[in-house]
Amino acid sequence: GFPRTLGQAKALDEICELDLVISLNIPFETLKDRLSARWVHPASGRVYNMDFNPPHVQGVDDLTGEPLVQREDDKPEAVAARLRKYKDAAKPVIELYKSRGILHSFSGTETNKIWPYVYTLLSSKIPPVLSDEEN
Repeated sequence: GFPRTLGQAKALDEICELDLVISLNIPFETLKDRLSARWVHPASGRVYNMDFNPPHVQGVDDLTGEPLVQREDDKPEAVAARLRKYKDAAKPVIELYKSRGILHSFSGTETNKIWPYVYTLLSSKIPPVLSDEEN
């Protein structure tokens, strides 16, 4: 997500005025598991997720047959440390937007269950785009 720090939030304030901020709250263990399941093909940058988008053959790039690697910062212990650091840095950002009355939080682990609520919120804020025939 962005902004992740108060410094980034203040820099964003300099270039635009936000009237809506969305926070997606996902349990720590779910995030850790998802990020730890990420593997990449170094030469191309193709990303696989062993749970959601696995390669046809485990550990092997679909296109080249070359081995996949797990980045050091995607290993479970590194992911846990990254998430703790993110939580500490993001807390004041969340509080800032909450104090401005523009924070909308959604909790869950499944996109298809969260998306309808996010869509309804966004639809209430953004007017529909009409095609040339509708104008």
